[in-house]
Formats: sequence, C-alpha cells, structure tokens
Amino acid sequence: MHTDDSCAITHRGKRYHCNISLAMNLIGGKWKGVILYYLRSQPKRFSELRKNMPDITEMTLSLQLKQLEKDELITRTVKGDKPPVQVSYALTNKGHLLSPILMSLCNWAEVINDENQKML
Repeated sequence: MHTDDSCAITHRGKRYHCNISLAMNLIGGKWKGVILYYLRSQPKRFSELRKNMPDITEMTLSLQLKQLEKDELITRTVKGDKPPVQVSYALTNKGHLLSPILMSLCNWAEVINDENQKML
C-alpha cells in the first residue's frame, strides 16, 4: 500500500498527516471550538464561560482552557494580587484567526438543522 506523504507537516516537533490533522488536534473535541466561539467577541471569566456552557464540568473547562492556552489560542489574564483575583480568558491573534471559521461552522450547522427540521 502506497501512502502519499506530500501533505505531511511538523508542528512543535510532532508530525501530522496533513494540515487538517493539526487543526483538529488544536481545536477538536467536544468543547474547544465552543470555548473559542464564546471568546470570539470579548474576554470572559471562568464563571461566564460556565454559564454559556452549562453541560461542561468545571474540571473539563479548566483542562480545556489550559490546553488552549498552551497551544497559544487563548490568553489567561489575572488582575489583582490578593484574593479574590479576577481571571479572564481572551483569544490571541492566532485564536482570532479562527473566528470566521467558527462562524462558517455555525452557518453550516444552521443549514443542517433547518434541513432536518423540514424533514420532520
């Protein structure tokens, strides 16, 4: 069996089969895209994100935020030096590049949902 490796890329020392493989590694999963969607217009605090996504657990949200920060898609800003400190999350420039893609996905999902509703 012959495999075409012409699309393969390396990012941060890890090899990916193609660009979409890298993209899905960075934003794939149930929650990363949703978090990025809610941060697209303005920074939000942890509690605001939880209100937007009531089905996500605090632990999962925390882990996903850490991963998105590690991948440089969001920043974490701490205000204040004594409790209670205010922590907010915002998109980086790299994260903002995803906004039109996320909106395209929203539009696509709306079309799919509308088609499904017509079938009912």
